[in-house]
Amino acid sequence: MKFNGNTVLITGGASGIGRLMGGMALDKGAGKLIIWDINQQNIDSTIAELKQKGQVTGYRVDVSDSSCVEEIYRKTIDECGPVDIIIQCAGVVTSNKTFDKLTLQDIDRTMKINSLAPMYIARLALPDMLERGKGHICNIASQAGMISNPNMSVYAASKWSVIGWSDSVRVELGLRKSPVRFTTIAPYYINTGMFDGVTSRIFPILDPVKTAAKIIKAIEKNKDFKGLPWSFHFVRLMQGLLPTCMFDYIFGQIFGIYHTMDHFTGRRN
Repeated sequence: MKFNGNTVLITGGASGIGRLMGGMALDKGAGKLIIWDINQQNIDSTIAELKQKGQVTGYRVDVSDSSCVEEIYRKTIDECGPVDIIIQCAGVVTSNKTFDKLTLQDIDRTMKINSLAPMYIARLALPDMLERGKGHICNIASQAGMISNPNMSVYAASKWSVIGWSDSVRVELGLRKSPVRFTTIAPYYINTGMFDGVTSRIFPILDPVKTAAKIIKAIEKNKDFKGLPWSFHFVRLMQGLLPTCMFDYIFGQIFGIYHTMDHFTGRRN
């Protein structure tokens, strides 16, 4: 779906690749950019940065709260009109603790922001998109939703959930021959600060600008699914071909995937 003239909503749009994609959407002629984020200071600075590119509006939203999501979505529609493209970028990773050391708050927060929030928003947006016969929802998942990395078990669970849900809705839309599209994105670690301290021996940590551009391109091309980098699909192939013990040894130990989170710190602020 092309961005030119369309209204774009980005969750987590005031930092990281969400902020980058907002600027790129405006560069491609988006009629309006709507930013949802939890951090009002970041919203204000993003609007100040991007307003010379086009029309930008921001709302402070706690996407983990379904009531807040519904209230702000209705307000967004009332003030900005129908939304054509939604990029669901808001996400959180709490720590690199093993599962037995996680609190209920860690689990609830991760699942609500990463898994349930995209569903809350899509549930509100889809009926209008289906009625108008126009719309595109892009859900940012993770490579963690395709490989069971240790020390991020609940984060991995949340992203497995997004991939399964997002692709299931894609199939539903296809079966009813709807022009509304879903795109699922599964990137490796991106160098935005969210995964500070992560180390990777074989697969490169992704550049945020290049990654944002590839996601924008995937939306324009109506891609169903895109893994980043492409080479990570090789890991998925080997998961299907190798016995579990051999896969764990080669990719987990020799390639070091199972140790990427050992020195994780994340954003300190």
